[in-house]
Amino acid sequence: MSAVVAASAGSREPVVEIRAADKVFANGTRALGPVDLTVRDGEFVTLLGPSGCGKSTLLNMIANLIAPSSGQLAWWRKGFDDVGEPGRKLVMVFQDATLMPWARVQRNVRLPLDLARMSRTEGDARVADALELVGLTGFEASYPRQLSGGMQMRVSIARALVTEPNLLLMDEPFGALDEITRTKLDADLIRLWWRKKLTVVFVTHSIYEAIFLSTRVVVMAARPGRVLEDVVIDEPHPRTDDFRVTQKFAGYAKVLSELLAEASAKGATDL
Repeated sequence: MSAVVAASAGSREPVVEIRAADKVFANGTRALGPVDLTVRDGEFVTLLGPSGCGKSTLLNMIANLIAPSSGQLAWWRKGFDDVGEPGRKLVMVFQDATLMPWARVQRNVRLPLDLARMSRTEGDARVADALELVGLTGFEASYPRQLSGGMQMRVSIARALVTEPNLLLMDEPFGALDEITRTKLDADLIRLWWRKKLTVVFVTHSIYEAIFLSTRVVVMAARPGRVLEDVVIDEPHPRTDDFRVTQKFAGYAKVLSELLAEASAKGATDL
């Protein structure tokens, strides 16, 4: 993907369309104000904002784990009942790896295929491919306790990839990891996105992670959660660590830092 392609993403088919969707929980908490957002095929869209701005709520809504109080969502221009058909597969990776501690890596990764009653031969082939993609070939027989935090997260990502998704949702998957591991996994993720031609919606608190990964960064403000600004990161992909030390990277960081300060101030004044 080039910068030119990123800039022309509006010509691509929508994968997720959110129209005036809000969320008020049963206790009266208004987590999201009306949100309008379109995620198009092949984009890497990051939701960035202060704590409590509704990033995870919006992601859970896209995953259909919670329903909007009002407004509408569409997936591939249809309802959620059509999600799961060929070319319309969705999967979510959470902040915790959520692995079965009693099961080896291969069984953890194969879990969604077992639930789908896929044959052992086809399932094992898919597991092998997914583990190769995340750099864990040779660790099939390991237990989660024998792996580092970063490796456990790779297993979680492999378990998502084994379903051959088109839309990958990720809720701060690297937030609990050290900076070195996080930087390495960011680079691996961008290569996976590129190689598998995925559409990704990613949640983070990190400006630098958002810039490195994204084709677009959606900055959110809180109380209630809403979109403050939509920033295109108009740089070629796949990106390398050299991008992190460029003037352009610093320029994006300045813009997003100012927007985050504005987002935090708006949240404070809305109390």
